[in-house]
Amino acid sequence: MNNSQTNFRRGVRDGMPIALGYFAVAFTLGIAARNAGFSALQAMVESLANNASAGEYAVFSLVSAGAGYWEVAVMTLVANARYLLMSCSLSQKLAPETPLRHRMLVAFDVTDEIFGISIAFPGRLDPWYTYGAMAVAIPGWGLGTFFGAAAGSVLPLRLMSALSVGLYGMFLAIIVPPARESRVVRGLVLLSFAASFIAGRWALLAGVSSGVRTIFLTVAISLGAAVLFPIKDPEGAAERA
Repeated sequence: MNNSQTNFRRGVRDGMPIALGYFAVAFTLGIAARNAGFSALQAMVESLANNASAGEYAVFSLVSAGAGYWEVAVMTLVANARYLLMSCSLSQKLAPETPLRHRMLVAFDVTDEIFGISIAFPGRLDPWYTYGAMAVAIPGWGLGTFFGAAAGSVLPLRLMSALSVGLYGMFLAIIVPPARESRVVRGLVLLSFAASFIAGRWALLAGVSSGVRTIFLTVAISLGAAVLFPIKDPEGAAERA
């Protein structure tokens, strides 16, 4: 078994908890899609093409309100804008000689959780690791939306909404281990929580969308961390030596 196959299987293994969490969360998306007039099949196709909970909620809400195509497109761009930053960061994790086709395929599913496990991959990121995670996470997201739309109003909405807690728990499982190992990471995580809380309740930012606030906070905190706590590159140092 070559290295790509090994990393693909490792990605499938690490992606299974993400897929299960996505399946549960996507149930609520399915209900929102049904309320907006989507069939179960249409909702699943939309989820397979747009793997982002905030972006999909925006789509379904705007469609339900009768918004036009340009309104839906712009709102989806704003809601998903933070993934542009994640993609830029993840591109630096790939080897410089990585072909464009691999970069484009990896970029298709840069979600919070897949970004988290991909950026934590030791050394240079093997695209096949991310493909393994995507191979189970994307179907989990699409199927969850399908069954949520099919269930419709059969299950209570409060019960379906409660399932979304699983996504936050999964994301905490990604950031807690490195935060326990590094005081710097732990401090930055706490700072991010506090800054996000304050920004969400600051009157001056009341008219700014959550997606734009996330971009500003990410850039500011990441830039400050890079300047104050730079990470040494042992691989680059070894090559220069």
